[in-house]
Amino acid sequence: MLLRCIRAESLKLRHSVIFPACVVIPVIPAVMGTFNYLQNTGILNDEWYSLWTQLTLFYACFFYAPLIALYCSYLWRLEHRNNNWNVLMTAPVRISSLYLGKLAVVFKVTLFTQLWMGILFLISGKLIHMPGLPPLEILFWLLRGTLAAAAIGALQLLLSMVIRSFSVPIGIALIGSVFGMLISNKGLGLYWPYSLMLMGMNSNKSTDELAGDFLPFLAATLLFFAVFYAIAIWLLKHRDVHA
Repeated sequence: MLLRCIRAESLKLRHSVIFPACVVIPVIPAVMGTFNYLQNTGILNDEWYSLWTQLTLFYACFFYAPLIALYCSYLWRLEHRNNNWNVLMTAPVRISSLYLGKLAVVFKVTLFTQLWMGILFLISGKLIHMPGLPPLEILFWLLRGTLAAAAIGALQLLLSMVIRSFSVPIGIALIGSVFGMLISNKGLGLYWPYSLMLMGMNSNKSTDELAGDFLPFLAATLLFFAVFYAIAIWLLKHRDVHA
């Protein structure tokens, strides 16, 4: 049943603007970060690591979470139109499968976005004549940031489910990311879900912020995921069919 839900949600993305968005939008922070690096080569002298700090400064803080929010809002858009919510609530499918189907598709598109961001990082470095290849450690940071997206995906699906507006959850994600940057700088990132993405990607840092602390990061990610998932399932089970 879950696989059928995943296939059904995947069909919604065919011929949609989502895949062009997850290709085009990450180019913006890649260009901004590369330009910022070139403007500060006098103080940014750690080559690939320094370039990573600049790309993630823009991408992780201002684009990553809003992109996930965009994917979530799009998947709930049809259910919020006309009487489609009634159809969803009366479908012979388990509520958990409906929600996890959407979440799986969001995570799949997010993974694609992250891989594309890694390619853009490599292209940016080569265009400005960085020596060799990026350190493998940065690939681990990229994948770690993808893991944190599970918690944000669960949160943004919850927000897009209860908020009928397409753009408001995206705005919340942007504000959450900005606060996440401030909170993580104070050493409290594990207590704010949007900070986990920045910490996972080691945003704007050339040394690993989570060195030796991966397990608390993983635990916080799983805890936030479980909380947002439980709230969403409870609301779906107790939300009446609209008249």
